Order: sequence, then structure tokens, then C-alpha cells
Amino acid sequence: MIQRPQRNGLACAVAALVFDQASKALALAYATPLSAGVEILPVFNLVLVFNRGASFGSFSAVPWWALSLAGLAVVAVLATWLWRMLNRWVGAGLGLVIGGALGNVIDRGRQGAVTDFLDIHWGADHWPAFNFADVAIVGGVILFLIGERRR
Repeated sequence: MIQRPQRNGLACAVAALVFDQASKALALAYATPLSAGVEILPVFNLVLVFNRGASFGSFSAVPWWALSLAGLAVVAVLATWLWRMLNRWVGAGLGLVIGGALGNVIDRGRQGAVTDFLDIHWGADHWPAFNFADVAIVGGVILFLIGERRR
């Protein structure tokens, strides 16, 4: 029987993956307006970008399949860790990271790049565009750290 931390982690992984892929499908469906950028708030735009690298475009010279294999290796390690986890906060955090990583691996396999569309900026200074898989990964790390402190 699956224990509570593993159930939480699995539920978080599935939710992150489904939400990420659905939001990317919407971004791709509205590619024409998003390619020029759509202002939502004075500090937030929607803009379609294809990231061929990893975080912030780093490793863009590495082939997509190598980045995908690295992502799958990370998922395998985290899934093993999740299966042994007894802390539900850490389990949820690991699940979010797993779901986010899988969302980006799916993009690389489907189109050779990750679909990014969220753009935070202050004036002309823009943070690199990102997606909900990235949000899940960062949120998962935060939950993981909270869970580790609660031990």
C-alpha cells in the first residue's frame, strides 16, 4: 500500500504535469498573438519563447535528447527518493519537482525545445521567460526545504 507521503508526491507530480502541459497547449494554440507579447499587468506579459537549453537558456549547445536524458535521470533519482520518503512535505516537494521536470522533458521530446510563455519584468528589465513546470520545480524545492526544517 502506498503511504501518505508517496500519495501526496504522486498527486503533486500528476497535477504539476497536467497543468503544465495544458497551459503550454494553450500558449501554443495562441502562438500568433503571444509571439508579439501580450501585456497582462504592467509587470507581467505572456510571450511565446522556445528554450533550447536548460535554466535561463544555459547549455543551449547541448542536444535536446541529452538534456532529456539528464532530466529523466533526475526524475528517476527523485522518484526513488520519494518512494522512501516519510515526510509528506518533502514528498509533495519531490512530486512537484518530478512533475515539472517531466513536463519539460515532454516538450523537448515533442519539439526539441521547452515552451516558455510567462514574462515577469520591471520596466525594460525582463526575467527570462518561464513556464508552469518551472514554477512547480521552484515551489517543490521550497516545500522540500520546509519539510526538511520540520523534521
